[in-house]
Amino acid sequence: MTTPRLRALALAASLLLGLTACGGESDDKDGGNAAKAGSDSSSQFPVTIKHALGTTVIPAKPKRVATVNWANDEVPLALGVVPVGMAKANFGDDDGDGVLPWTEDRLKELGAKTPVLFDETDGIDFEAVADTEPDVILASYSGLTEQDYETLSEIAPVVAYPEAAWATPWRDIIRLNSKAIGLADEGDELIGDLEGQISKTVAKYPQLKGKSAMFMTHVSSKDVSQVGFYTTHDTRTQFFTDLGMEIPASVSGPSKSTKKFVLTKSAERIDDFNDVDIITGYGDDKGELLKALKNDPLTSKLSAVKQDSIYLLPGSTPLATAANPTPLSIPYVLDDYVAALAKAADKVK
Repeated sequence: MTTPRLRALALAASLLLGLTACGGESDDKDGGNAAKAGSDSSSQFPVTIKHALGTTVIPAKPKRVATVNWANDEVPLALGVVPVGMAKANFGDDDGDGVLPWTEDRLKELGAKTPVLFDETDGIDFEAVADTEPDVILASYSGLTEQDYETLSEIAPVVAYPEAAWATPWRDIIRLNSKAIGLADEGDELIGDLEGQISKTVAKYPQLKGKSAMFMTHVSSKDVSQVGFYTTHDTRTQFFTDLGMEIPASVSGPSKSTKKFVLTKSAERIDDFNDVDIITGYGDDKGELLKALKNDPLTSKLSAVKQDSIYLLPGSTPLATAANPTPLSIPYVLDDYVAALAKAADKVK
């Protein structure tokens, strides 16, 4: 099987060949962090972007791009633009350097140094962001509060999420962030490229088509009395439809009356989830959660548990981020993630 790192490097190479705006050369006065883009992209500006927290006007093509929160750095990187600063990875980091493996591979492909990493353990580090002197701050996939947005807007124009926090589909992440840096056409090409890769991979596993799936939230193996699940507003759930799967009524129904991306239901109502063919979620390295689900008198009644059509992503490894689709992670983990779901689908009766 092709390794995830080789797949990511292959994507990076194809992007360099296929996208007119890509390149690793930089302008010294921009600290070596701004890659060349299309020669006529500056004519697109000023750019106006409406989002949930207001309207942002970007007066000129940004030379210094900063990103906050999860995955926003992946859009400029995929398009050949290296941010001056980005959020430090706090989940899925395989070697503790604060950079996700697919991001690390892309930086190497571009011949670029690691940007300044913003430690967001206790929230956005506004001072660190300001120190990078950005021309724009990308946050189309984020959990920005109004206060966060106002503070960041004092530093540079900010592109926030279009409707709700942490609910921006991966295609819209690309569209919004690429538009903000003057690479909208290249962003559309990237979307098409990723859609092609998804279709090609899914075609290998016809058993997935039409299967219903639910993504559980982080559940402790010590207490399964409450079953948390991601709603249709969350990208993890939305990604099932990209894979030819369906969202069961037990998930889509409650999602209609809320804007939350997570809901919880008592295990006493576990029968409500009997329309779920496949369950995935975040597991643990020793498989304790799966054991707990099977041994609990309530959750063990769930049809997906009985037939073992469950795939729990392993711990906090890079693969554990697979279900949250982002521009660089999709090709890195797609084969492994889809294959694992297909294995679960084989057990559906």
